[in-house]
Formats: sequence, structure tokens, C-alpha cells
Amino acid sequence: MTPYQRIEPFLTAVQKPARYTGGEVNSVIKNPQNVKLRVAFCFPDTYEIGMSHLGLQILYDIINRMPDVWCERAFAPWEDMRSLLLRKKIPLYALESGDALADFDVLAFTLQYELCYTNVLSILDLAGLPLRSAERDERHPLVIAGGPCAYHPEPIADFIDLFAVGDGEEVTAELMELFVRAKQDGLTRKETLAETAKIPGVYLPSLYRVTYKEDGTLASTEPVGGAPAVVTKRIVRDLDHAPYPAAPLTPATEVVHDRVMLELFRGCARGCRFCQAGYIARPVRSKTPKTLFRQAVSAVETTGCDEIGLVSLSTSDYPGLEELCEALAPWCKPRRVNLSLPSLRADSFSKELIERTGQVRKSGLTFAPEAGSARLRDVINKNLREEDLIAACTTAFSNGWSGVKLYFMLGLPTETDDDLREIAALSGRVYQLWRQVVPDRGRGVRITASASCFVPKPHTPFQWEPMVPPDELLRRAGIVRNGMRKQVTFHWHEPDASFLECVLSRGDRRVGAVIERAYRNGCRMDGWSECFSLAKWRDAFAEEGLDPDFYALRRREVTEVLPWSHISSGVSVAHLIREREKAYGAQTSVNCIDGCEGCGLTCS
Repeated sequence: MTPYQRIEPFLTAVQKPARYTGGEVNSVIKNPQNVKLRVAFCFPDTYEIGMSHLGLQILYDIINRMPDVWCERAFAPWEDMRSLLLRKKIPLYALESGDALADFDVLAFTLQYELCYTNVLSILDLAGLPLRSAERDERHPLVIAGGPCAYHPEPIADFIDLFAVGDGEEVTAELMELFVRAKQDGLTRKETLAETAKIPGVYLPSLYRVTYKEDGTLASTEPVGGAPAVVTKRIVRDLDHAPYPAAPLTPATEVVHDRVMLELFRGCARGCRFCQAGYIARPVRSKTPKTLFRQAVSAVETTGCDEIGLVSLSTSDYPGLEELCEALAPWCKPRRVNLSLPSLRADSFSKELIERTGQVRKSGLTFAPEAGSARLRDVINKNLREEDLIAACTTAFSNGWSGVKLYFMLGLPTETDDDLREIAALSGRVYQLWRQVVPDRGRGVRITASASCFVPKPHTPFQWEPMVPPDELLRRAGIVRNGMRKQVTFHWHEPDASFLECVLSRGDRRVGAVIERAYRNGCRMDGWSECFSLAKWRDAFAEEGLDPDFYALRRREVTEVLPWSHISSGVSVAHLIREREKAYGAQTSVNCIDGCEGCGLTCS
């Protein structure tokens, strides 16, 4: 019996058993006897989160197009299912076949968020595998990883055999082909990994020697065995011809984003100095409206979804948006398929955009000023004027929208109490605007202001900055709360989780021992507030003799060797330093559409 067959009779005892059954529409089933390589795509969070991830859909499709390879899926089980597996002594399994993960050739993780690291260890542990790569041998699968966290991989490097840095479409196919050849040729685990190091964009932690100075800072990360001194990310230049699933997986239960996700373009031209996603995804590369229309129609017809999300880091910046919407709207309307436009900028929202889409639901809109004052928006290079936000909200209220969400950040570099008070004042002005624009008070309005905690991320101009301590962030949240009108709902992110995110994103290889200790002490699902415990993490740091404040709260010199200095996003350090200096002068930079600031990447 497979592990799934053994656990199936007990699934009625867990929440949302459909998370663990498989059998979804468009899932791929192959005969294991007819393939040469078996891969489990492991998402270190719940099914609902993982099945909302476009990258999973793309890579699942790419690998399963290869006749000699079968890619299946596994997700981190919720605590009730985890306890059931342990109690019944049943290993974690893949959804398509129900076979144990330990029987696969490759376990491929996507690392979207630092607080998923203990879930990676949980999946390995539930599979019955040694956690550390140095303890695994020829009997065990290779463990590989990609995603945004691969740009700063050192904290989890001891558990992963190799990282793929950058766009995954091409490098994933190259790795799978290499693994098939290595298996056919009888290469050892060590020999196979040595071959992967020759592939551009692949980082093998075991081929780098790390040394530290007496003050605890990093002295060097030196390659050995012929590995490159710097691993530079992979870039897929032509998205029109890049693989994209014609028949995406259809979730078996409700998920976070239950819709067809249509990626308009990759990258972002705006250059917001806090935004890691915008920097590591450079340069901007777009699909043509013709390609997008074809992909949208195919995905809707093969999944039955009633919504298409036009997704990117800044959807309204897509140059072909008008042409695409004019093609999609008449196709969608008779089929009652909705178009949704997340990631809109206030300075791009207009009545014309509304009329072009035609099908957007009017439940609510989200704009992200990020900062309350114009000065602080210039510091972070948001390039958003208050009059743009007011104009966008006027258009929304005048055209039937009844809710606006405003996103801000607390703890940005150079932030003052006056900047915080401006968050409340700006939110109040949006409410007053609604009163002016909408005479019919019976319609009601929902103005929500949300504040997250700024985390200085690697590969951004703010990577050298310290994070504001959690207790000070709470004080700052109180200033905003006390100034907020009662008609505006204010939410803020608890800073403890952001503090740990900062530690894990800026940590070095020594932090891996803390991650393992925290996992052994019961830390799992750290991205979920009901599971998160900073106290347990602080205990783990103390037990390993490390200070988390050293990683999160310390300002770093631009000359310091950083734990991610040997990983390159393609953006030069010189450019990041220039942008940091401009930030402290509250000087803005032009976006990539209007000019070039010389970041080090070529856009074509």
C-alpha cells in the first residue's frame, strides 16, 4: 500500500481533507515504470497557499512536458495532519501517486518567504530524510530550491543541495535533463552535483568556504572546486515563447487566489527602493496581447474558472493593457468571466481603464502610497503624488466603488513622527473625499488603512539599513492609530514576525543551526499568527549562542562583505549605493520607461 492508501481512511479526522487527496482536474498522472526521473515539487506552506502560486503551475507544466520525467506535488501539512502522519507512522507523500517522498529522485522546493524555512525541515523530516545535506547519501533524493529566497540562501544553505537563482523556466529544464543523464550514466551524488555547478545560475553551498571576522561579521565566501566566485541569476528574455500552462491545475478546495493568473510582464520599471521583488525581477519583459489572449482563453476553457487575474508587479504599467482588455472584455462578458486588476498604481488608475476592462468587480480597490508624506515617498522613490491618489479615489467613488484599501509601511529609513501622522491625515482625506463625491450616504463606504513593518531586504538600496526595533514599531503604530478617524479602519502588522523575517533574510550560514533548533523546539508554520512564537525563536538563538539583533538591528557599512555578496541579481552594487545616497537626499530617480539610471542590466 502507498502512504496515501494507508492514511486515506483517517482523513475525515483532519480539517480540509481535500488538501491531501490529489485527483485535481489537469493533474498529471504517468506510469512510474515509464519515466527515468521522479520529482516532487514541494511547497513549504499549506495547499491553499501553494496552489495559488503561479510559479508552481509553470514549473509543474514544464517538467511534465518532458517524457522521461514525472513531477508531482507535496505541501506542508497543517498541524492536525502532521500529527496524524506521525501517530500512524506514515511518511509524507506526493499527491499524484500517493508514494512516499523518500522514494523520489529529486525534491524541489520553492522558497517564497523566509518564515517557511521550518516547514522545509518539517517536510524533510516527515519524509524520513536527514535534514542536513551533508548527512544525506546515495539512498536519498537530491534536495534543490529556487524562488526569491535563493537570492539570500545562506541561513538555509546547510539543508539544500543546490539553489537555482533567477527565472526558473530554462534552468529547471536543464537540471532535469542533467539529472536524467546522470542517473543513466550511474554518476554518484557528488559527481551529479559537481556537474550542476557548471550550469549558470546554480549555487552549490558545499562548494563555498565561509569565514568570519572576530567581530562576527563575514570575512569571505570563497569558492572551491572550480565554482564561480559570483553566481548570477538566470533571466528568461522572451516570455512570449517561454512555457506557460495551457491547462493549469484546478484546486480541489478553496484556495487564496482561485482564478486564472495571467502574467502580463516580469520585472518592474519603478525602482521603489524598499522593494526586493522589483530589483531581483529586473529587467522588464512583456508578453504581447496576442499571446496573453491565447493563454487566457486556453486557461479558462480547461479549468472552468470564472475570473482572470491580470498579474504583475505593476499591472497598469503594461503597455498593451488597453489592447488586451479590448480583446478580453467581449470574450469574457457572455461567459460571465470577471477580469481583475491587482497591483494597480494610483497614478495609472483612470475612468478609461475602468471602461476598457468593463468587467471588474466593484468590491474594493487597493492602492499603496507606502508613506503618508511626500518627502518620505521621495525617500523610497515611490514617485506618487497625493493628487494622483485623490484623483484615483475620486474616479473609483464616482464609478461605483464602495471601498478603498490603503497600504503603508512603518519604520522606513528617515521616518519621523510627523510622517506617521500624515498616514492618518491622508487616510482621513480619502474618507472626506468619499463624503464629497457620493451624496447618497446609504451606499456606505469602507476605508481601510493597513501598515506593514519595513524589512530592509538584500539586493535593494536599503540592504545596509537596520530594521526599527519591534517595540519602537509598536510605538509608531500607536501614533498612527491615535490620529486615525473613527470612520477609517486601521490594521497593522505585528512586528515580531517581521523582525524574524529580517533576521532570516539577512542572516549568514550560522543561522542554519538556529533554524534547526527552532524546528526541534516546535516552530512550524511561522507565517501563520496562530502558530508563530518569537519567544521560541529567541530561545533557539540563545541556545546556539547567536544574537538575532546582530542581523536585524545593525547598520552595515557598504564595504562589508554581506552573506549574499556572492549571489548577483545583475543590478550592480554601485547602483544600489547611488540609490541609497539619493534616498537620504530625498531625491527620486526616473523609472526604466522614462530613462535609464544605469543599474547594470540590459533591458533587451
